[in-house]
Amino acid sequence: MSRTVYVNGSYVAEQDAKISIFDRGFLFGDAIYEVTAVLNGRLVDNPGHLARLERSCGELGLVLPIRQDQLVAIQHKLIDINQLQEGSVYIQLSRGTDGDRDFHFPQPSVQATLVVFTQARKLVDNSQARNGIRVVTLDDIRWQRRDIKVVALLAACLAKQQAQSLGADDAFLVAEDGTITEGSSCNAFIIDKQGHIITRPLGRDLLHGITRRALLELADQQGIVLEERPFTREEAYQAAEAFITSATSFVWPVTHIDGHRLGDGAPGPMTRRLQQLYHAVAAGAAEPPPS
Repeated sequence: MSRTVYVNGSYVAEQDAKISIFDRGFLFGDAIYEVTAVLNGRLVDNPGHLARLERSCGELGLVLPIRQDQLVAIQHKLIDINQLQEGSVYIQLSRGTDGDRDFHFPQPSVQATLVVFTQARKLVDNSQARNGIRVVTLDDIRWQRRDIKVVALLAACLAKQQAQSLGADDAFLVAEDGTITEGSSCNAFIIDKQGHIITRPLGRDLLHGITRRALLELADQQGIVLEERPFTREEAYQAAEAFITSATSFVWPVTHIDGHRLGDGAPGPMTRRLQQLYHAVAAGAAEPPPS
């Protein structure tokens, strides 16, 4: 069955979806995006994702062409039309086009390009969630405003491809000072031998993850000690456990870093506990369609 997608006010079959070849998202990566998970046909943490979308708009001077409640209605309509039970809804907003390639921003009267589509995928019961992943560390070569969720993801693609070529599943990215910033498309965490969760504090050098925030709130409620500070790859090698979070992975254990086995090489008990807590909360708190 062909998916139905949303493009600039119209619901169309994916093979019929079109935007201009002069769209600034295509030519310059002048666009932002958000991905909201879907469980049991309901959106997970959607208000947080839409708030981050608004923040990204503000940082780049983009104007969302519709109200937020209208955007939510589009998300739900696509979930319904495409009969999506588990997966995600992707939103992309670009600055549009004045009709030709030009580095300068178009006139304010030019409307942004808005695209929304669904993707079906297993979020809870998949091999990465069950068995964990292997990561390698690579230099972080991305631009300096990683807190803005832009579509210019070539550096992330290169990192994932290099990790794959090295026999790993993903990469932890390392800043010039030797500390880990985050994963190629996820936030990174270690758990030390005292059972403390350690993750880099928020700033311009990493994405302000919505799942990250929810997971840390859960951990705090459980009385788990949190340390928001930079950590080095050497600390990661010595960690008892490690894991990643994102909207489409939720919580995935990390079992090896640069070939160094963490613990017994299997997902650790605290990561499993956090994973189960988040899955339960996400399923229970998922946002139903508006009545």
